[in-house]
Amino acid sequence: MSRTAEARVRPRRLLVGIIAVLAALTTVAACGSDSGGGGAPPATATASASSGSAPAGGGSTVEIMNFMFMPGSLTVPVGTTVTWKFDDSTDHTVSADDNSFASSPMASGQTFTHTFSTAGTVAYHCSIHPFMKGTIIVK
Repeated sequence: MSRTAEARVRPRRLLVGIIAVLAALTTVAACGSDSGGGGAPPATATASASSGSAPAGGGSTVEIMNFMFMPGSLTVPVGTTVTWKFDDSTDHTVSADDNSFASSPMASGQTFTHTFSTAGTVAYHCSIHPFMKGTIIVK
């Protein structure tokens, strides 16, 4: 490889290595923490091992991939069932900041649903990877 080509590749390799180390450290740190909250999610929240689309009767889907909730913010009408579809290389959770719902750790191909019955803004995160955050705006 020429020096010019090597000079272009080296920073990319370094960046990929740094990202891998940060992801590993975040995972290790999360494993040793207490997620708190405890208890079962309310009756309106259900977990499913299916990989189907949004529930019948209207709903919206948030995909979980590349350590992100996509979309990061979703606006839905009252009564909407939101489905989180897990499609990543590691387990994640969906946990409301106000503790109104929470999933167990879920793997790729699984889904979690929650029906939003009151208007307001609900922030949520992954309890395993706290830097993963999202918002549901219910109108």
